[in-house]
Amino acid sequence: MNAVTEEILSPLVFTDNAARKVKELIDEEGSPDLKLRVFVSGGGCSGFQYGFTFEETVNEDDTQVQKDSVTLLIDPMSLQYLVGAEIDYQDSLQGSQFVIRNPNATTTCGCGSSFSA
Repeated sequence: MNAVTEEILSPLVFTDNAARKVKELIDEEGSPDLKLRVFVSGGGCSGFQYGFTFEETVNEDDTQVQKDSVTLLIDPMSLQYLVGAEIDYQDSLQGSQFVIRNPNATTTCGCGSSFSA
């Protein structure tokens, strides 16, 4: 499958920087079966908040996005809020963190970890 086809089929953008950082974290853990789960839950200062966790288990209804040797997991409820979003990793003066640029968010908070749709 070529890059254009993969991009069209993927529900979101998982950047090279993010995939590289996830791979680095998985390598540090020494558990190659780990996958990064990104999810949306209620709360935060804007109504919803983003979360990240490492898991080995893939649920039957998870959407999987693969980049290089890294797998990103998204549950169906979270997917509806994340379609079209970009998951990136930034290393800046303010610190290092995963960043979600979400076109579905109508407002976001200053910390960038919460939003409303």
